Amino acid sequence: MWWQDLLWGLWNGITAWVVLIAHVFGAWDRFPVYDVDRVGNWYDLGFLLGAGSPLLGMLSGRRAIRK
Repeated sequence: MWWQDLLWGLWNGITAWVVLIAHVFGAWDRFPVYDVDRVGNWYDLGFLLGAGSPLLGMLSGRRAIRK
């Protein structure tokens, strides 16, 4: 189902940052950063949203409230 692929992509995108850092240091070789078995439009969309979510949070920055 499309929503399962979207959710798996979102989850794998969010955890991709942790897995990528682990791969750099040689740990968790059995866990891929990107699941090639689930490749598809909905998975790719979820992965991009998940992987971009930390960056989107940083883009908002601190907004000063002026009165």
